[in-house]
Amino acid sequence: MAKKPRKIAQKSAEKALPELETEKIKRVKIRVIGIGGGGGNIVSELSRRVKRASFFVADTDLKALHNLPRGVEKFQFGQSLTQGLGTGMNPEKGEEAAQNEKERIKEILAGQDFVILIACLGGGIGSGASSIFAQISKNLGNLTYGIFTLPFSFEGEKKMEIAKDSLRKMKGKLNAFTPLPNERIFQLINKNIPLKKTFLTINKNLADSLQSLLEIIFKPGLINIDFADLKTIFEGRGTLCYLNSIEIEKAADKEVIEKALHSPLCPYSIEGAKGILFNISGKNDLSLAEIGQISKIISEKVNKEAKIIFGLSQPKKDSGIKITLLATGCTRPRNEIFRLKIKKKLKPKILKKEKKEKVEINPSTKPRVNAEQSRSIKKEVQKRKKEMKSQKKIPVKKMKTKKKFKKQKNEKPLLEPKAETKKEEKTIVRKNGLSLKKEIEEEEAALLAKEKIWETPAFLRKKQI
Repeated sequence: MAKKPRKIAQKSAEKALPELETEKIKRVKIRVIGIGGGGGNIVSELSRRVKRASFFVADTDLKALHNLPRGVEKFQFGQSLTQGLGTGMNPEKGEEAAQNEKERIKEILAGQDFVILIACLGGGIGSGASSIFAQISKNLGNLTYGIFTLPFSFEGEKKMEIAKDSLRKMKGKLNAFTPLPNERIFQLINKNIPLKKTFLTINKNLADSLQSLLEIIFKPGLINIDFADLKTIFEGRGTLCYLNSIEIEKAADKEVIEKALHSPLCPYSIEGAKGILFNISGKNDLSLAEIGQISKIISEKVNKEAKIIFGLSQPKKDSGIKITLLATGCTRPRNEIFRLKIKKKLKPKILKKEKKEKVEINPSTKPRVNAEQSRSIKKEVQKRKKEMKSQKKIPVKKMKTKKKFKKQKNEKPLLEPKAETKKEEKTIVRKNGLSLKKEIEEEEAALLAKEKIWETPAFLRKKQI
């Protein structure tokens, strides 16, 4: 009788094992934080659609934190700096407000595995405070992903410049980031549609993609994808990320499959991606040929050495084929939005030019000479020219310097064979104008050096002699 309870306990323990394993998967903590008014609106919409994540909205503006939906926690900061108001499109003020609340921000981000920061760049809070949130999340060792919308063109160049500066600051603090220009929404909807409906379309598209990504991480499949795979794809810092999901009826149509690789909201695709995670969800009758065709089209677009993680799942409800795609390290398009490198300053080059000009234009190098002195110098130079022409026996090489010339004056000429003297005479006669000019300039310099002696009084001059 004592053996039966043991067998029952063993069977119940075996049944509990898969439940415990699924609980461990569910323990992966994901937190989505909307920073600023625009980021808060997106997160409020995401909370209604996306499950298995906790949601926060962080802002200095107290009015923006009213009427948040259930399940979204509010985080007001910077009261001492802004007195419960916004920052008036001043990102420095937004950064300072977040800097003063570092300890409170740590409490929100601590213990999380995957942090998603969402903000509309171009304003004060989203552009300024986001970099502080990203830095704290990085320091805590969280996997951090940033999704940022960029301003419309009609909002002005100033807003776009603020948005670009914010991306420069945050790039190295995030594992990956996805910039979504608001201007791209006009490729999905008509310009005459109300603005509120436009933003709802952006939020819906983003919510569908995030929900699909979280589902494949948490839900088991035939070929499973878990959080460890996500960490592998997000490995690195400041990489451009592509996220999209799309449903198709048939896998035979290449054009339809390629739509998943080109989201209308992203100005780039998975071209050249170095890490890619994709999941195919379909009916029970989904064939290997269909899976192979989808996988081939995706693998041809990415880098040859890319890390590719593939998953396959079958939903309970009968539906079409759903492709969820996450790619990191994508090729940046040639667009002003993605020119995030700071231009090199030209200060050192300008200083070099100024130094050169100063060296070239220096009047102090030229000695000042009186009219009488210049005449006497010219006469002596002319005399020296005549003497130089007459001195044919002296070799050219020995006349290059002053010292050698003085030595040769005192020395007696060596007796050499007649044949050699003739050769030397020919070489001296063939001297070009440049060599003569150099010799004359040397003699002029020697004469100009004597100017200082001429300027001294007569009684001192005698002592020097």
